[in-house]
Amino acid sequence: MKSTNTLYKRFAIAGIGLFIIIVLFSTGCVESKKIAMKSGVQLWAENCQRCHNAPSPGSFSASQWETIGMHMQSRALLTENEKNKIVAFLQSSGR
Repeated sequence: MKSTNTLYKRFAIAGIGLFIIIVLFSTGCVESKKIAMKSGVQLWAENCQRCHNAPSPGSFSASQWETIGMHMQSRALLTENEKNKIVAFLQSSGR
């Protein structure tokens, strides 16, 4: 009888853990969709401006912005999509 109760407790704990994991992953996906909807200018303002005074888009050439974007992607923990949107905004606005 004692082993049956222990088995039930383990299943209950595993079920609760699985529920928590599902909730965490499902809410994470919702936030990602919100971020995916943002434009390059929004992402630039929210991510670049929070740490330093970012230079104007015309300060660097398109190829320089690409290099800066790759460097800042890892420093600002940006996704590839976010980096691409920011770089595209900077390249198009600097002309």
